[in-house]
Amino acid sequence: MAPAAQPTAGRRLGPVALVVAGGLSVQFGSAVAVLLMPRAGALGVVTLRLVLAAAVLLIVCRPKVRGYSRADWGTIAAFGAAMAGMNVLFYQAADRIPLGAAVTLEVLGPLILSVVASRRLMNLLWAGLALCGLVLLGGGGFDRLDPLGAVFALAAGAMWAAYIVFSARTGRRFPQADGLALAMAFGAVLTLPLGIAEAGSKLLVPSTIGLALAVALMSSVLPYTLELLALRRLPAPTFAILMSLEPAIAAAAGFLILSQALSVTEAVAIALVIAASMGAVRTQSRRRKE
Repeated sequence: MAPAAQPTAGRRLGPVALVVAGGLSVQFGSAVAVLLMPRAGALGVVTLRLVLAAAVLLIVCRPKVRGYSRADWGTIAAFGAAMAGMNVLFYQAADRIPLGAAVTLEVLGPLILSVVASRRLMNLLWAGLALCGLVLLGGGGFDRLDPLGAVFALAAGAMWAAYIVFSARTGRRFPQADGLALAMAFGAVLTLPLGIAEAGSKLLVPSTIGLALAVALMSSVLPYTLELLALRRLPAPTFAILMSLEPAIAAAAGFLILSQALSVTEAVAIALVIAASMGAVRTQSRRRKE
């Protein structure tokens, strides 16, 4: 009986591994993007990231554009707009407040989504534990943050919740990563005027494009593809709680790339967030068994 149980365990852990891998990629990519902002500005970095990511996905996926309904294209437009809004707002926040604080405030969007969408008390408890960890990770210093930066981060969180919803819908309507490629292209078109207005010819500097390509691959192509695949097998509330891992990953990225040290309090906060995410996954696994 034991060998037969292994594939089941693998199916449960598979989407979680995709989410964690995507989180690692996106947060380390965001740390690199912070280093790139002095060259092209926040909007310039977002534009390069989405344009380059869209180019890579369109070349790799070669999605077809015929045979889809108006509802399908509406989903693509909503998904692309959510991606563009999430990125624009987040980079505006990261340009004004520390990366860890920006991600901590942003992840409130997915947590609220998990509370609204969940119908199980345990999921609400895990979301509450994750929220406690996020508040602790903020170190009680949110009042010292730039107010506009904090507003941008919270707005990015709202767009992140929309991204989760429309990513799941896109995954159901389009094969493989075709929907992601089309939505990324739509988002890139939306942000292009903003990037040109802020950065102009700086967007064409070869070294800047090279770094931006690394950011695009780490923060868009790889994580969004992994998350799209995960959402095909993982309920949105559980996925949203797993997003609480992002501040912990961001803190690690800040420590390794931006030389931002971790305090004991931050370490405890990260442990709470990880415990909440693990609890959410276990709850979902038991629900499937029932």
